[in-house]
Amino acid sequence: MPDFRLSSFRRPSLRDGVTFMVAAAGVIAVGTSSVVALADDSVPSRIAMVAEEQPAAAPAPAAEPVAAAAPIDAPVIPGLPALPELPAIPGVPLPPPPAPVYEDNLDGWIRHALDVMAVQGIPGSYDGIYRNIMRESGGNPQAINLWDSNAAAGIPSKGLLQVIDPTFNAYHVEGTSWDIYEPVANITAACNYAAHRYGSMDNVNSAY
Repeated sequence: MPDFRLSSFRRPSLRDGVTFMVAAAGVIAVGTSSVVALADDSVPSRIAMVAEEQPAAAPAPAAEPVAAAAPIDAPVIPGLPALPELPAIPGVPLPPPPAPVYEDNLDGWIRHALDVMAVQGIPGSYDGIYRNIMRESGGNPQAINLWDSNAAAGIPSKGLLQVIDPTFNAYHVEGTSWDIYEPVANITAACNYAAHRYGSMDNVNSAY
């Protein structure tokens, strides 16, 4: 005789097994997502806590001021114009300018004589002096005339501008040599004489 006491218990079918497995997979998925969510929420909080526990970084030291570099003198470049002279300071005399250097030739003698004449107020030009020198002596400071009337009288004309001794002594220019053959002394004395008699050596065009 069959026992029907277990009739209320139905044998699970294949469909029921599949349904049970799907339900179980959903429960596992929900549990896993909850664990991940908890893990995700905890990480930022822990990072924030660790950051709060770290001591604040010390501020960078202020940079020390850099001293200004000392000025450097500009090098002297050849060809550039010289600096202008400084103005005179009251009470402090400036040193005298260097004396000019004259060449030991006819050009230098005339230029030197003209500078002396300018100081003494004696008129005359380079051209006037040069022209008369070339006529009287040809530019030879040792020239002497031994044949004219002055030579016959014992006072021959001498030097660049053929001056006789009495004229040289009477019109000698202060600061020059007393040697009648010295070029600058001869020129200045002759120009001084010509200035008194003709107004200037520039006005002399023949024997004087």
